[in-house]
Amino acid sequence: MHLAMRAELQAGLLATPAFTSPKYLYDALGSRLFEAISLLPEYYPTRTEAAIFDANLAQIAQAAGIGATLIDLGAGNCAKAARLFPALLPRQYVPIDISADFLAQALGLIRPRFPAIEMTGIGLDFSNSLDLPASVRPEKRLFFYPGSSIGNFTPEQAAAFLARLRAACGADGALLIGVDLVKDKAILDAAYDDALGVTAAFNLNLLRHLNRLLGTDFEVRDWQHRAFYNPQQSRIEMHLEARQPRTVRWPGGQRRFAEGERIHTENSYKYTPQAFAEQLGAAGFGAIQCWTDAHGWFAVMHARAI
Repeated sequence: MHLAMRAELQAGLLATPAFTSPKYLYDALGSRLFEAISLLPEYYPTRTEAAIFDANLAQIAQAAGIGATLIDLGAGNCAKAARLFPALLPRQYVPIDISADFLAQALGLIRPRFPAIEMTGIGLDFSNSLDLPASVRPEKRLFFYPGSSIGNFTPEQAAAFLARLRAACGADGALLIGVDLVKDKAILDAAYDDALGVTAAFNLNLLRHLNRLLGTDFEVRDWQHRAFYNPQQSRIEMHLEARQPRTVRWPGGQRRFAEGERIHTENSYKYTPQAFAEQLGAAGFGAIQCWTDAHGWFAVMHARAI
């Protein structure tokens, strides 16, 4: 796995244009910075999604049922799933996150609050594989993927990922997912380039993570955060832009960056409810239910494996 990760990172840095997967934004510090982002006034997705759950929890619980194996993808601090525990009463809670250390800390805090729920934390890059250990109950799996993280995939990648989710659901599984919707460019730009610069710190922290993972010699002060909505692609793009010409070296390789050259670090695709429902249907899900906020900025969808 380590060799595969190094190969992936090197290939991205040597590509034209250079890129990295957004999963590398989430080391322990990156995860905590994202927690801070979710509290910013500009960053509407977290509070809007939470408001949708608060306003529609009874209907969502009726659709999802109780006693499920709740599999929380990209669980982070586990707070979003924990808010659903009283309504869903999961038999087993399975948080999955690429940042295993951060996840372990979060589970240490949440277990004492819900001693009746069996909890099995898994450190896993689920974007590549959904092979779950035998300790995860196969019955009545409910995959929980909040926060519009599905937008980090291209539409083609999202289709493949949803198909893998459908396969992992088994015969009686389901999906509960958050989807960010198309809206005014100014709202989207501000959400990913906040006035305090927290999102910039989150993006720039990626360079320190790469230094640890690959042995690169990035200097954070040589780079700046760039984020904007691309309406042609219906996506937010995040980049790191070189402030001056700089050669970045690592064991076995190097890359010369010109002033203004960028590393593409994240996409966040935005959907219409109809377009995403079609994605779900193509992946083998049906009986789709959708809840949105009053502004139509965000959607929560429940879909059953068919």
